[in-house]
Amino acid sequence: MSSSLCNYFWRDHSVVAPYRTAVSLHSHTQHSEESLGFIPRYSLKIPLLRGLVQKQERRFLEVHGKALDFNDAWWTPPLSPREAYDLERTQIETDLGLRAFVSLSDHDNIEAPTHLHVLSELSEVPISVEWTVPFGPSFFHLGIHNLPAANAQSTMRVFEDYTAKPEESKLADILAALAEFPSVLVVLNHPMWDEPGIGAEAHRSLLNRFTVAYRPWLHALELNGLRSWKENAEVTTYATHVGIPLISGGDRHGCEPNANVNLTNAESFDEFVYEVRNEQRSHVLFLNQFREPVRLRLMQGVLDVVRDYPELSVGRRRWTDRVFFRNCDGNVNALSALWEGDGPSVVQWFMVAVRLLESPRLRGALRIALAERQEGVT
Repeated sequence: MSSSLCNYFWRDHSVVAPYRTAVSLHSHTQHSEESLGFIPRYSLKIPLLRGLVQKQERRFLEVHGKALDFNDAWWTPPLSPREAYDLERTQIETDLGLRAFVSLSDHDNIEAPTHLHVLSELSEVPISVEWTVPFGPSFFHLGIHNLPAANAQSTMRVFEDYTAKPEESKLADILAALAEFPSVLVVLNHPMWDEPGIGAEAHRSLLNRFTVAYRPWLHALELNGLRSWKENAEVTTYATHVGIPLISGGDRHGCEPNANVNLTNAESFDEFVYEVRNEQRSHVLFLNQFREPVRLRLMQGVLDVVRDYPELSVGRRRWTDRVFFRNCDGNVNALSALWEGDGPSVVQWFMVAVRLLESPRLRGALRIALAERQEGVT
C-alpha cells in the first residue's frame, strides 16, 4: 500500500527537520526542444493573435506552396545543464538547508546529464529523460529517472524508435525491460493535463486505459509544480484510486527553481528510487513560489524565455537565438537567421508587453488580478 505525504513549506518550516536530503525532479535545460505546435490551437482563443497567425499562415503558403506547420518550430530553455543543476541545488541547500539530489529530464534526449557526467564532481548525476509516449490520439510524458550509464544510449534509441513509430503492443515490453533495472524510476508526469487538447473526457478515458494497461511499471504519479492546485488535487484523488504513490516534479523551464521537491533520508539517488518504487513511500514538499498564481508564474516563465542574457555564450544570448525552425529543405535554423534585431513590429510589441512583468508595481497588480482560490495552499 502506498504512503504519500504532502506538505507546504510556508506553513511549517520544521517539516524538513527529520530529513537530510531533498530531491529536485523534472526540470529542463537548453537541450529540451519545446514544440510551438500549440500556437494555432491557442491562438483561436485570442482574436488578435488568431488574425496574426492566420496571416502568417497565408503568407507562408503563398511563398512556399505548402501549409505552415508549427510542429516544425520549437524553442529551447535558456539555462545550460550546469546552470540548471546549480539553480536547483542552491535552492535546496540555501532555502531548506538540506543536501540536494537533482534529476534533470529534458524532452526526449539525455544530453544534459551526459554533459554533466564529464565533470568529476557531477559524475553521479542521474541520467534522466522526459519521454514522449504516443498513445491513441494523444500522448503521455513519462519521467524516466536514473538510467544506467552503460545502457542509457541504447535505451534512448528504443524510446526514439517507439515515439517515431508507436505500436501499443510493444510498449509493455519496453516498460518491462526498464523494470529490469532496479535503480530506474518511472513517473507519469502531469497525468491530468490534456496537453494536446483532445478534450477532458477523452483524456480521462485515455488516462484510465493507460494506467490499467501499464500499472505494473508506473512507480509514481507526478504532482506538478507548474500546474494548478485544482489539477494537482485531481491527481491526488486519482493516485489514491489506482494505488500509485505521488511524487514531486517541478517542470521548470525558465529561471525560477522547481516549486516542489521530495524529502528523504536516502544516502543516494538509488536509495531514493528504492523508497518510492519498492516501499512506495514519498514525501512531497511544495515551496513558497507555489503560492503565486500559476498564470503569473507561467507569464514569468515566458519572460525568462524571451529576455536577453548578455552573459551567455554567443548563439544563446538573444531569444531569437533560442527559437528554431525547420526549412522546406529540411535544414534547421535559428530564428535570428531569419529576423534582424527583434523581428517584426508585432513581435516587438509583444516583447514590450511581456517585459512589463519586471515592474514590481505591475507584478503586484497582476498577482491580485490572477489570484484564484486554491484550497489548502493559502
